Amino acid sequence: MKFHGHIVSALIFFLAAAGAAPAQAPQGQLSFDVATVKPAAPLDMQRLAADMQAGRMPKIGPQIDATRATYSYMSLDQLIAMAWNVRPYQVSGPDWLGKEYFDIEATIPEGATKDDVPAMLQALLEERFKLVVHRAQEEHKVLVLVIGKGGPKMKESATAPLPIDLDSPLAPGERQVDGLDGPMRMKMSPDGTVTVNMGTKGTVVQRFDRQAGTYHMDSSGVTMAGFAESLSNLFLQMGGANSRQVVDMTGLKGYYQVNLEISLTDLMAMVRGMGMVIPERPPSGGTGANTVPVASDPGGGTSVYQSVEHLGLKLEDSKATVDRLVIDHVEKTPTEN
Repeated sequence: MKFHGHIVSALIFFLAAAGAAPAQAPQGQLSFDVATVKPAAPLDMQRLAADMQAGRMPKIGPQIDATRATYSYMSLDQLIAMAWNVRPYQVSGPDWLGKEYFDIEATIPEGATKDDVPAMLQALLEERFKLVVHRAQEEHKVLVLVIGKGGPKMKESATAPLPIDLDSPLAPGERQVDGLDGPMRMKMSPDGTVTVNMGTKGTVVQRFDRQAGTYHMDSSGVTMAGFAESLSNLFLQMGGANSRQVVDMTGLKGYYQVNLEISLTDLMAMVRGMGMVIPERPPSGGTGANTVPVASDPGGGTSVYQSVEHLGLKLEDSKATVDRLVIDHVEKTPTEN
C-alpha cells in the first residue's frame, strides 16, 4: 500500500475543519456589501499536500476578518448550517445539499462585526439560492455513546483542559474557528498532524500513520462531550446530511486519555461520501506514490465502532428528539453575481 502521506493528511485536515460553525447567528436584516457565489473547483490534493509540506494552512472552509468573509470549497448544507448555527446533520433537505460545493467571497459593511456575519450569510443564501427554512423538533436516528459491558478502559487525565486564551496570538500554522460552544484553534504541522484545541472540552490530535495505513485520533485530556463531538464530525463526513449525531450518554464527567485508530478504508469512505474524487490507481494501473487504496484493499486498523469498543465504550443505535432546520425550498443553482 503506497500513497502520498501528505495527501491523506490534507484530507484529515478537511475532516477536522468540517465541523466548524459560528457561535451565534444574530437576527436582523443585515447583508454583505458585495458578494460573489461560484461553484467550487475540485480540490487539488497535490497542491494541498505541497502547502502542508511548506507549513501553509489549506484555504478550506470559512475565513472571516474585519472586512471580508470567505468560504472556500464548502457544501451548501455546511453553509446553511453555519448561517443558522446548527450542524450539517441537523439540516433536513435534498440529498444533493452535501454534494454541491461553492466558493463565496463577501465584503463586510462598515460598522458590522464578526458576530453579524451569520445573519448576513443567511440573507445571502436566501437571496441567491431562494432558500426558505423553518426550525422544528423531529425524532431522528442518533448514535448514543455508552459504557461497554466491561467498563471504561481509558485513563483519566490528571489536569483539566484550559479555556482558549483569545488574547494570545495564533502560532505559525494555527487557525481559529468558531465552534458551537465557543472558539476552537486548529494547528497543522508540516508532517500533516492536525491538532484541534476545543478549549475546556479538551484537545484532540489527528494524524496519519503512513506505514500502518491508519488514521489516529489521540488526546491526553478530553471530555466525553468533546469526544462525542469529534465522533459526530467523523460520521458527518461519512453520511453528510444523512449522518447521525453522536450523543454522550456515558455519564462520565472526567477528562480522559483517548486513542482511536481507524482504517484508511473507512477514511476514504468518508471522503468519497463527500463526493470528492480521489485517485484509486495511477494511470498505469499499477501502484505509485499517489495511490490511495480502494475499499477492497486490506489496509490496517479497525472501524470506528470497533475502535470505540477498544476504549470500553459502545456506540448504539437510538432515536431522540433533536432540533432540525427544515428546508422548505432551495434552488440548486444560485442566481448570477
